[in-house]
Amino acid sequence: MQQHNSSNIPMEPIEILQEFNSCYAKIQAIAQNENWLLLIADKKIDPEAATHLGDVLHYLGEAMGCVEEIVEIKFNQDAEV
Repeated sequence: MQQHNSSNIPMEPIEILQEFNSCYAKIQAIAQNENWLLLIADKKIDPEAATHLGDVLHYLGEAMGCVEEIVEIKFNQDAEV
């Protein structure tokens, strides 16, 4: 697994957004994975797990939206120069 910020160099907002996007895509792939769905259907794990995973995607999406605003503002400022 990639450790982007291992040297404690501050991440730019676009880098944070890219990391969030990567996490979101991976979590969404799990949520749609047949084995994950079977675990829930077969009641091998708490059915609430599907809700929790949905909540994770929702809140991660909300966080991404907040960072996107900053990235857009910076992009627009750079474009005006």
